[in-house]
Amino acid sequence: MTDLDPPDLLERIAGTTPLLIIDVRSHAEFAAGHIPGAINIPFWAIPWTDELGVAADDSIVVYCGHGPRAQLARAVLRARGFTRVACLAGHMAKWRESGYPVERRE
Repeated sequence: MTDLDPPDLLERIAGTTPLLIIDVRSHAEFAAGHIPGAINIPFWAIPWTDELGVAADDSIVVYCGHGPRAQLARAVLRARGFTRVACLAGHMAKWRESGYPVERRE
């Protein structure tokens, strides 16, 4: 799985194919605004996260603010045997710039 563009991710979110979206930013960044349906696992915690609730061949999309943390998380997930891991092209910055929906936590 290669990088996924924001319009493609938006379409996948609306679809019926299972997709795990992981926001690898800090808890504060996640609370301030994240992609609908995303879960928050900071990039530094990915190696120690035992259960993601998906099969090794399920689709996973990771993103951060601008790219470096997501790239590291993708490499770790692939090393752990997940075969379909993509990064969101342009990450959260591009998602917001595109005007796509954002969820917030208080």
